[in-house]
Parts: sequence; structure tokens; C-alpha cells
Amino acid sequence: MALLHRPQSEAAPVVSRETPTPWPGLGLAAGGALVAWCVHRLVPGIPMLTASVVLGIAVAHIPGVRTVVRGPARPGLSLAGRRLMRIGIVLLGLGLGLDQVLRLGWATVAMVSAVVAATFFGTVWLGRRLGLPGDQPLLIATGYSICGASAIGAVSEVSGSDEEDVAASVALVTLCGTLAIAVLPLLQGPLGLSDLSFGRWVGASVHDVGQVVATAQTAGPAALGEAVLVKLMRVALLAPLVAAVAFSMRARRRGVRTSSGKRPAPVPLFVAGFLAAAALRATGLLPHVALDWAHTAQEALLAAALFGLGSAVHLPTLARTGGRAALLGLGAWVVVAGVSYAGVLVTT
Repeated sequence: MALLHRPQSEAAPVVSRETPTPWPGLGLAAGGALVAWCVHRLVPGIPMLTASVVLGIAVAHIPGVRTVVRGPARPGLSLAGRRLMRIGIVLLGLGLGLDQVLRLGWATVAMVSAVVAATFFGTVWLGRRLGLPGDQPLLIATGYSICGASAIGAVSEVSGSDEEDVAASVALVTLCGTLAIAVLPLLQGPLGLSDLSFGRWVGASVHDVGQVVATAQTAGPAALGEAVLVKLMRVALLAPLVAAVAFSMRARRRGVRTSSGKRPAPVPLFVAGFLAAAALRATGLLPHVALDWAHTAQEALLAAALFGLGSAVHLPTLARTGGRAALLGLGAWVVVAGVSYAGVLVTT
């Protein structure tokens, strides 16, 4: 009986099983997105999403703050990198003017499709040959061929990629896309490209939408308009690419169920949402004010998500594959720039 009524001071310790709260990390991601917006406002040449990734990486390596990032803030930052990314990608569909894209003609559609296919498969093949770890070849190929960090986030959702692979791929694609802003305008003259042709080349070869705008605007409004339309056509290929990856993963893991006991969906819900948003935009029912607000929300969500992904980058680990990753980035850059240049010459 004494054992049944021992003093509370001698009782066995109670182990807490509370789920870690995501709010510290989500708050940090929101703050990072706000700072990135301020950086973009002060220096318009720096895209907001690029600034978000860089800030996330920087914060993760500040002594003192690093402990918070890897500790209590990690659940929320990881949540931002996945859930907020999904919502941002759905809203990205509202910026996709399918009617405008189709006005470019089927020759341009074929050219963009060829650029995406050559870049994707060529980069995956080269990445495997270089021995890059995990899903980095797949993710880097997606970022180069479609729309940078947003596409990487979309594919990582269906591939179940490791967070460090996602962060490393985002960092590399962001770096190369940023370099394109400075390099490509210098090549317009030597390559003999008119402003319209230069705009098409930029839209077909530069990764992120913000980077496309920053690069193409150097050749004037005509080049900028053409670049954005071609870029939107590449973004339109995001949904079929993600669906193809999802089907591939489903085939590899046939019979494998998720932790909830359900088989993975053949097409992710956020991809269906992306297509539904693009279809809604094509109806013309949404007022410009609503589209503007949706664009602002999309930028904010993607910025917070990319800050979360950037905070997962561990530079010493990245440095161990830095040479191979840099070589893959250079090779992919040559492929996408070369194939898109050839395509522009054929279609103009």
C-alpha cells in the first residue's frame, strides 16, 4: 500500500508530449519576408524572393540566432517552407494569363516546351553523372527549366525531398539567376538580338519571374512585355511537370502508403489549385484589384517560404558539394541559354 501512496516528491517525472509550436518560426519567417520587401523597395534591382533566400541563409549562420533557428523556430520555419509555399504556388496561377500566352503562337509554345525538356533532362543527367547527393539533380533541373525557387518548392512537395537538398538547390538556382541579371544584357549586342528577340531569350532562359523582369527591362518595355509572356508560358508547364514527377514517384513507391495509411494522391492538391486559379484568371471575372491583392499575397507567402528554406542551408555542408553543384549550375545555364537562343532564332 505504501507503494500506492508514495509522496508526490518521489513520484516518477512526467514526460511532456506536447507538439512543438510553429508560431516562433512562422513569426520569424514573416519578419524575414518583411525585411526582404524593404530591401526590394530600397534596391528595386534585388527581387524580393532573392532577398528572402539570402536573408534566411544569413540568419541561420548568425551566432546566437542560429540556436533559435535550429531549435524552437525550426518547426515553424519548416512549415513555412512547405505549407506557405503550396498556397503561394496556387496564387501563382492567378498571374498566369493563358489567353495572352496562347497569342504567342504554337511555334513559340513548341520552342518553350523544347527548352524546358532539354534543360530538365539534361540537368538531371549531368547531376547524376557528377554524383550530387539526394534529389539535388531533380530539384536543380526543375528550378532551371521552369521558374526557379517556386518550381523547386512545388516538386519537392511531391518528391518528399530532404529539406537540406531543397535549400541547397534553391540557393544555387537563386545565385545563378541573379548573375543572369548582370550577364545577359551584356550579350545582347554580341549575339545580334533585337529588343523583342532579347526579351524572348530572357523569358525562355532566366529562372525566376522577378529575375526575368530585372533582366529584360534593360532593353526597354517591348522586350519586357515579350519576356514576361514567354516566362508565363514556362510557368504554365509547372503543373504538368509536377504531375509527371508525382506519377513517377507513385510508380516507384507502388503499394507504399503514407503515415496516415493512405496512398499518395496521383496529382497533388496544390497543383489542381494552381490550374483552377489559372482557369479562373482566364475567365476575366476577377477585377484588377483582386488580382493585385492576390499577387501581393503570393509574393509575401513565397518570400516567407523561401526565408524558411534559406534558413535550412548549412554552408559547411553545402561547401562539400559546392564544386560539383557549381559545375552543374554552369552546365545547366549553358544548356538553357543555348537551347533557348537557338529557339529564338528559329521562331523570330
